Amino acid sequence: MPIYTRTGDDGDTGLFGNRRVPKDHVRIEAYGTIDELNAMVGLLRASPLPPELDLRLRAIQDTLFEIGADLATEGGRASLPRVVPAIQELERWIDQSEASLPPLRTFILPAGSHGAAMLHVLRTVARRAERRYWTLVRSVADTKEQAIPHEIGIWLNRLSDLLFSWARRANADAGVADTPWTR
Repeated sequence: MPIYTRTGDDGDTGLFGNRRVPKDHVRIEAYGTIDELNAMVGLLRASPLPPELDLRLRAIQDTLFEIGADLATEGGRASLPRVVPAIQELERWIDQSEASLPPLRTFILPAGSHGAAMLHVLRTVARRAERRYWTLVRSVADTKEQAIPHEIGIWLNRLSDLLFSWARRANADAGVADTPWTR
């Protein structure tokens, strides 16, 4: 069976459930950005990483995949059993990471070691995914579509916070100072 279907050649695509929408529909933008974030996490995982970090990144990828499937499904909520406890897990990971870092006294630039720079890129893609998610939430609020679970937005928000902390942690582990922003 070929990978191409030719069903999207006119600029539309199918959601789970077979409804067709334009490829630039807000729902497609939302789950497409989740997919992009997942691919970027995979790119980071292609680098040598501490085993614990790699396991955590794999868990993040699994959650992103489930979120993407929910966003591709009108009324999708199947990710919630994973997402809801994962919010607290992300918060624990943030607290663990922050415990050994000096408090921030200024804004920092997305720079430093290669690992930190990659994590900063992931953070910015996570923030974009969060923005696309909230655009989708607001777009269906006044329609007949079922509401999209807010827990997904909370998880995406915590994920970007975690990636920021891990970027600082990567610099500290590499012996590279964070680069403070200056006017």
